[in-house]
Amino acid sequence: MNDLFDRLSALFEEGHARDIPDLLSDAKFAPDDRQTPAAVLIAVTDQPEPTVILTQRPRGMRDHPGQVAFPGGKIDPGEDAVTAALREAEEELALPRAAVRVIGTSDLYRTGTGFDVTPVLAVIPPGLTLNPNPAEVEAWFEAPLTLLLDPGSWSSNEVFWRGAMRRYLEMDYHGYRIWGVTAAIIANLSRRIAWQG
Repeated sequence: MNDLFDRLSALFEEGHARDIPDLLSDAKFAPDDRQTPAAVLIAVTDQPEPTVILTQRPRGMRDHPGQVAFPGGKIDPGEDAVTAALREAEEELALPRAAVRVIGTSDLYRTGTGFDVTPVLAVIPPGLTLNPNPAEVEAWFEAPLTLLLDPGSWSSNEVFWRGAMRRYLEMDYHGYRIWGVTAAIIANLSRRIAWQG
């Protein structure tokens, strides 16, 4: 066991042992029909200053075009969230499943576009050779875990959407706009993991 995996695992378990009633969600904007189950991989790179792998989706995609996202996608029949997240990360970035040490699944996030997204937190070794699939990933980058989990790093905004005001978080990181579902999942995780002590 390494220090990062042990530390994140302990914080994850401690944080998920308590109820947090006001986590972010877009449930009130979700369509009335059934949500599509999906999963994303929050892959934390094991290095002195841990980073998180993020992707930018191609601008021509039907769902969330051009947005910054975690590797992930729909859960196929017969899969659980962990299996789907690992498969999608492998398909999108050639991230080998065998290199991923899964910590656990975090809070489901209901999107306003019809998805129930389960985040899967994991640790990966540094220096992996990632090869983005151009059909699914326009670019990928790493952002510091400490920055992402710091509530002070985010600005809060509101927009009128589908008949109501929608609050959302955003951050500009080296020209990448991290916002929407990805930002909300990170914000919810930061309430579960007391990374800064």
